[in-house]
Amino acid sequence: MAKPLLDDGLWERIRPLLPERGPRRFRYPGRKRIDDRKVLTGILFVLKTGIPWEELPCELGCGCGMTCLNRLKDWHEAGVWHRLHQLLLSELRGAGELDWSRATADASFARALGGGEKTGPNPTDRRKPGSKHHILTDANGIPLATQLTAANVNETTQLVSLVDAVPPVGGKPGHPRRRPESLYADRAYDAKSNRRRLRDRGIEPFIPKQRAPHGSGLGVVRWVVERTVSWLHGFRKLRLRTDWRSEIQEAFLTLATAVICYRFVDP
Repeated sequence: MAKPLLDDGLWERIRPLLPERGPRRFRYPGRKRIDDRKVLTGILFVLKTGIPWEELPCELGCGCGMTCLNRLKDWHEAGVWHRLHQLLLSELRGAGELDWSRATADASFARALGGGEKTGPNPTDRRKPGSKHHILTDANGIPLATQLTAANVNETTQLVSLVDAVPPVGGKPGHPRRRPESLYADRAYDAKSNRRRLRDRGIEPFIPKQRAPHGSGLGVVRWVVERTVSWLHGFRKLRLRTDWRSEIQEAFLTLATAVICYRFVDP
């Protein structure tokens, strides 16, 4: 049987993070609010299939697409998806699933039909408008942080900010952890400033030089981030961007990151 879009385990983790709803007006209460779980199911359906909001099937019982879109935006502004990601990372650390011995970084392109905020000419796709997803994972490929930029933003300028975007991860006695011991990346991240700033944070960089011959052997450990990129692109809304506003794409990116983490919690 096919797995549900929103199973009980994921819902029980999300439900306490949602903002509390105010009481309905006694007089002129308006239309009854659609249940949050049904709306979240519709959001996940759009994220996975990539269909336009206005084509969300009414047979799903999730309300109209605009209801799901507005709820996605409101929950993103309330920090729901970031707190969900942090919660799942803490669970994974508590279970001993996070490997901080090394982190891996990479980026992927997403075509943006019609352009939009945080888009730019893609240098690998005949300068068509697109965005870039920057990803940092642990040694097992669990996503620790993600960021969204225009497609023409160089990866090397985002490496340190991507490392700093890792949330404090609890799950064990003592202080939360945010830093891996080492970081592996390809030659696109080659910069002396990156190496210096990573070492200042207690992270040993393993980044090949720009003009060094190929065959450094780092692909033996870097393949996990490429696998995580393929998981992210399994969500069609991230593979082909159709929303103009960057906050919607960032909400989808963070939600998809949390869903991937949940797969490690409940495989």
